[in-house]
Amino acid sequence: MLIILIMLTAFGALATGAVAAFGRNRTSLIESRIQDFRNRTTTPGNEFGVDLEAAFSDRVLKPGAESLARAFSKVLPQSVLSDVQKNLAMASHPMKFNTFLTFWLGSLAFAFLMGMAILFGTSGGVSPQKLGGVVVILFLGYSVPRMWLKSKVKTKQSGVLKALPDTLDLITTCVEAGLGLDAALSRVAERGEGPLPMELQHMLRDVSMGKLRREAMSELGERVGVDELTNFINSIIQAEQLGVGIAQVLRVQADQLRTQRRQRAERKAHEAPIKMLFPLVLFVFPAFLAVILGPAMIQIAQTL
Repeated sequence: MLIILIMLTAFGALATGAVAAFGRNRTSLIESRIQDFRNRTTTPGNEFGVDLEAAFSDRVLKPGAESLARAFSKVLPQSVLSDVQKNLAMASHPMKFNTFLTFWLGSLAFAFLMGMAILFGTSGGVSPQKLGGVVVILFLGYSVPRMWLKSKVKTKQSGVLKALPDTLDLITTCVEAGLGLDAALSRVAERGEGPLPMELQHMLRDVSMGKLRREAMSELGERVGVDELTNFINSIIQAEQLGVGIAQVLRVQADQLRTQRRQRAERKAHEAPIKMLFPLVLFVFPAFLAVILGPAMIQIAQTL
């Protein structure tokens, strides 16, 4: 009987302690939540969970710009959005997608305001000339951001095309010295500068993350958009599939790229006289005629 009483007393003490501990933990949890809610509601201007210690651009400008970009993306056709994303990728992302859409929308808004100022802020009323000027300004506001993005793409492509023959010569030298293709690409990407080594590093990162090399190289060709690089990548992929030696393929591709570079230089040299003809006719020849015939015309006028 005494043993049973001792066991009941011990069980009651343990149960009481457990209930007290549970109740104290639950009370402290509820109190902490209530205190957190009080801190949020008593802080002025923080009703929506905004971090007031953050910068004004992070709290207001960036969310507003993202909202405008999302609204503007719903208006544009899907083909235009996909083309913008492709050009941003080909230009190595000079700005984010939402940032470019915000810049584009700002350009349109600025062009619209200028057009309205020209149309209604000047004297003379509405005229066909003013309407034509407004249309031109709106067209420029729509076209200038995309023209700027395409110029970035062309600048990158020209840099890749200029550096491709020398880069391929270095890769060929590394492979003939005993390195594998991945090691040669990594060595050239680490030592080189410019858009092409950056794209090679991007491709090697994709390979290290588990992507097949032929898939990563195909994506590299699509991302850069240079025909010579695409042909080189296709040759490498076909050589791997057919079991042909990589060094021999690289040597042939390097020779072809050097020949193509020489042909491009010769073509530009042949086009230079034709391109110089229009500035000569429009600007240089009239100045020569004015200098040569000016004194003669003055003497003829004085004589007559």
